[in-house]
Amino acid sequence: MENRRIGSLEVSVVGLGCNNLGRRIDEERSRGVVEAALDAGITLLDTADIYGDTLSEEYLGRILQGRRDRVVLATKFGSEIRGEPAGATPAYVRKAFEGSLRRLRTDRIDLYQLHEPDASTPIADTLEVLDELVREGKVREIGCSNFTAEQLREAHTVVKPGAAGFVSVQNELNLLDRADEREGLPEAERLGLAYIPFFPLASGLLTGKYHRGEPLPQGTRIAGWPDEQRNEVLTDATFERIARLTRFAEDRGHTLLELAFAWLLAKRCIASVIAGATKPEQVQANVAAAGWRLSEADLAGLAEP
Repeated sequence: MENRRIGSLEVSVVGLGCNNLGRRIDEERSRGVVEAALDAGITLLDTADIYGDTLSEEYLGRILQGRRDRVVLATKFGSEIRGEPAGATPAYVRKAFEGSLRRLRTDRIDLYQLHEPDASTPIADTLEVLDELVREGKVREIGCSNFTAEQLREAHTVVKPGAAGFVSVQNELNLLDRADEREGLPEAERLGLAYIPFFPLASGLLTGKYHRGEPLPQGTRIAGWPDEQRNEVLTDATFERIARLTRFAEDRGHTLLELAFAWLLAKRCIASVIAGATKPEQVQANVAAAGWRLSEADLAGLAEP
């Protein structure tokens, strides 16, 4: 599999998003998914302390025993866990970091990411404590998530000379939600940041398993959503877009899933597509999907009007 870089880290272009671990699948099934990822050549595992109310980190800590060095381990902090106050103050960062380190059963975190901006804490204060963790050898690189272009610029501006700054940003981007293509993505490229798109398959809508007028597949993410949320997403307009994208892919001998990966990986600053999975076969399909390289003509055909 092709590798790209997140700062000093070399990662596979397909990563494993671990938000399902401890939430939609138990430890045994999580082990099967992680082992399938390792067997397929995936090296980037991306989790967060909030996933599964910390269970995702706990599962990974046990599953990776004896093979920690085979992966680039990324986690996040800053979001409320079980309603407990969080944020990005230096004191909280230290507390959150030690908790993640303990749950992951490791002595370092390769990519430590601020999960969301904390409006009550100056970003300079957060960066200072993250730089301390890097200098202490406990963190290799730092990143952020859910940052606007303006927030990325501010974080870049306040980094002290010689200190660690964000090397990556993790925002939502996929063929059905392209808003960040106009702001966050170009700003990341301008600043030299690796971009890590989350929800690359639009909660499964870009896998080809949802069809207008048919029952939702049981056990899928969207099937578990409240009716109101489903109704907002599963509109005629959404299914029409999916149909157009499916035809586009099939006309070129590919699947919708392959198109979802190919479109993201055609963007130079995207480092890895961290798709989630609940079954080993989904991991294998995601890895296989990353082989298509879109032509300039293909990309022009996918450009928004």
